[in-house]
Amino acid sequence: MSILAAWSGTRIILRQVSPESIPIFDFILELYRSCDGNWNQISGGDGIVEEDVEEFLKYAATFLSNIGNYYGSGDQKFVPQISSSSIEKLAARSLKLWDLYLEFRDSIMTVPPFTLGYPSPVAQSSYYPGEFIEKEEIALVSRHMGAHSILPENTRVRKTGEDTFEVLQASTMISEVPLPLDIPDSTARVSLVRGDHADDLEKICQNLSRAATYAANDAQRKFIAQYIESFRTGSLDAYRDSQRTWITDKAPKIENIFGFVEPYRDPAGIRAEFEGLVAIANAEETKLLSKLVENSDKFIQRLPWATPENNGKGAFEKSLFDPPDFSSIHTLAYCSSIIFPGINLPNYNDIRQDVGFKNVIVANRMTAESTAMQWPFIEDSEMELFQKHKYPAYYWWVVLHELLGHGTGRMMIEEPANKFNFDPANPPISPLDGKPIKTWYKPGQTWTGEFGDLATTLDECRAELVGAYLMDDPELLALFGFTDQSEIRADDLTYNLYQQLGVDGLRALSNYNVEGSKWGQAHSRAHFSILRCLLRHGHGCIEIHHDIGAKKLRVQVDRSRIKSHGKKALGDMLLRLHMYRCTADVQTCREYYEDLSHVDEECLEWRQTVVENKPPPLLNVQANTFIDGETVTLKEYDATIAGVIQSWCERSV
Repeated sequence: MSILAAWSGTRIILRQVSPESIPIFDFILELYRSCDGNWNQISGGDGIVEEDVEEFLKYAATFLSNIGNYYGSGDQKFVPQISSSSIEKLAARSLKLWDLYLEFRDSIMTVPPFTLGYPSPVAQSSYYPGEFIEKEEIALVSRHMGAHSILPENTRVRKTGEDTFEVLQASTMISEVPLPLDIPDSTARVSLVRGDHADDLEKICQNLSRAATYAANDAQRKFIAQYIESFRTGSLDAYRDSQRTWITDKAPKIENIFGFVEPYRDPAGIRAEFEGLVAIANAEETKLLSKLVENSDKFIQRLPWATPENNGKGAFEKSLFDPPDFSSIHTLAYCSSIIFPGINLPNYNDIRQDVGFKNVIVANRMTAESTAMQWPFIEDSEMELFQKHKYPAYYWWVVLHELLGHGTGRMMIEEPANKFNFDPANPPISPLDGKPIKTWYKPGQTWTGEFGDLATTLDECRAELVGAYLMDDPELLALFGFTDQSEIRADDLTYNLYQQLGVDGLRALSNYNVEGSKWGQAHSRAHFSILRCLLRHGHGCIEIHHDIGAKKLRVQVDRSRIKSHGKKALGDMLLRLHMYRCTADVQTCREYYEDLSHVDEECLEWRQTVVENKPPPLLNVQANTFIDGETVTLKEYDATIAGVIQSWCERSV
């Protein structure tokens, strides 16, 4: 039942992506039903040629894999590679298809918008439906919401007039009368309207209620009940309680993650996309992760901000690293626009800092990516060895990213009533300049609230840097089974990781939107920034060779400079981001990070070559479960375009 609950969130995600996503989704499913999944029936009739059917099916599989018509990774719009008249011929097969087509015919092929982002001539965002809204107006609405203690993650904002706005809150409860959110120093009229995504949330709640009868323990029953309370009432306080309870459910055989979780696609960085995940834990893989968890303190003491105090971890680290639950899982259902290789939750820093967090590694997702077509940025003579080492290097990089990247750090916080989590009369010394810190989080301020649109990419960049910084540590690599005598040698693994830093930095450029001068994905901006750091400060550790005429880019890594120069460059960048984050030094951080992630003329030339060498998008095909009485059947599908479409059509969402 929890799997049904996960897939029941599909239409919420579609609604959050674009106005045309739901009718396109329904059109794909209805087209499948019109031929009973036998696509050969469509070709030849009514002037429809086989090539057009094939191209539309490619589009359909890509759409379904991303749950919308913008790439989950990169947020760029993609369109069918056929003419509008060819889509019209497909739509003419039935009255229902034609009615759906009329809902999206003016938008499915239209570019711009090129990307998701603040509403503009080149970007759009369904987190802000209605009249065109300015950044300043979004910030104004946030002030109204903050004054009334309404958190933003499960909301959208609709501008209804020159100075009037509606905050649409996700809940099954529907407002009979909007609730005014007035504040004294504003003439704007802002009101809260409950009931966004009501029908879909009702299905989710019903399926979660059924799933609760099969829960393994009281903690699972409790957080499911808290999920339901939040989805019914719209209360994010109830959702935050669910996260506190979820953390206590240690080493579950079945893992569940539901809610408005990741804020990557909101241009303001505060509103979150819905996701539903149900997975089975792998006990053997999890045992190996437990070894790292048990030794976490040792490796935290080797991070750049570590100083002798606080048991060798320094003032900007928690005194006690409470070992989190860390599992390797294989997903049964992962309903999200992007399937992440690793997850660290909850996304509320106060809960993470005061209560704890959980980590999961999505093993079957990582396996799928390791077999996908590679970006051609490594010399042909090295490609075989690169491919051999890529999966283990990537796997442990992600592990370190989640555990010690997202799991470390201590914010300097001032609370109401003149309370501090540090001594304000004797502030801690910043390792950046050797002087007492001058900035910190004031009462009511939060990491995401202060850093805004930078928060998610900075968080991911810092976590990536932690993993990369530690990936040459002999003791750490030996813990994973990599030594000078192992089949995959420790030095080769480190070398491969630096190759991946170069490759990921280049491929990130495909997610940079030239027309809007905007990064389309938090991780991509982070990867590019890390590459720029190594190019500027790595003293030849990494070099990029570009043959414009041949449209070739190559990453070259100097093994001899990894530990002497590459690690130092990564460590300096990591220390800066960590300190800016811990001390709420927003302005200095923005200047530093925006400079590193700036795409200059040379990088725009790299981008052109990157785009021309882009491999096909990774398509995701997931299984379905069917219940007949007490019998549950798992149905898997062919890893083909037809298999992707069939799997979605049989979900009945």
